[in-house]
Amino acid sequence: MSAGWEGRLGDFLHFLATVRNLSPNTVRSYRCDLEGFLSWCDRTGTDPAALGPSDVRAYLGELRRARYAGRTVSRRLSALRTFYDWLGREGVVEGNVAAAASSPRTGRPLPEVLDDDQASALIAAADTSTPEGLRDRAQAELMYASGARIAEVAHLSVGDVDLGAGGVRLFGKGSKERLVPLYPAACRAVGAYLRDGRPALAARAARASDALFLSSRGNPMGADALRVRFERLAALAGLPSSVTPHAMRHTFATELLSGGADLRSVQELLGHASISTTQVYTHLSVDRLKEASLQAHPRSGR
Repeated sequence: MSAGWEGRLGDFLHFLATVRNLSPNTVRSYRCDLEGFLSWCDRTGTDPAALGPSDVRAYLGELRRARYAGRTVSRRLSALRTFYDWLGREGVVEGNVAAAASSPRTGRPLPEVLDDDQASALIAAADTSTPEGLRDRAQAELMYASGARIAEVAHLSVGDVDLGAGGVRLFGKGSKERLVPLYPAACRAVGAYLRDGRPALAARAARASDALFLSSRGNPMGADALRVRFERLAALAGLPSSVTPHAMRHTFATELLSGGADLRSVQELLGHASISTTQVYTHLSVDRLKEASLQAHPRSGR
């Protein structure tokens, strides 16, 4: 990648982070996708400033031949469109050549959800005789109760949890704030951690922190560290390795819709910008209602 395009990419990523206020993970994803595109330009001798429709088709064709999933090709094309839209506003190119390219058709896979027994087994797998176990149970209960993303959990401070009111303040994509109620068992688990677990962990730290979840050394835990602890609980509970922290979010949404919550309320609680993102859970909740009906109906076995 030439120094000029490396600089333009850096400016674009700075724009995403500061002006559009996108999360570090999203900015990192843009960087990865666009570095791949600019590397392709270097390999093929394509000038990014003079990109034509045939060049875009050739780039997407290479991705398909390399057997990238349709969703990945669509994401890379979306990144390209956003980049060239910005380049056009900056006067580097004329128009957005990527805007006319069509995305591959992709079926939206249904997210994996846990049933209540699985979620309960995961939560119960934490060894609450230790500060770390109290922390792990609090994390799992909080995620099941709030549908929080793992990155949102990592950004929580002690002051974001109000056990008296029974709620948590989450900061989603674009730092959008939302308040989510917590059920009593989650409040009890977080309260036990704050009372008996976190002070012991905080005492091991070199410096004080107001982060809610602390490591064994008393340091704030990032999303990766919290993910490792969650996956360890899932393994102890005998759940499939495909169960990730996001499964708790999917389970939260599906449980609400199965229980009769309206779609707009679930959208707000999840922090989705578009209701179309929330609608995928309606398929899951309908499937679960059908299953429950078949199991409970007196004529289901006939």
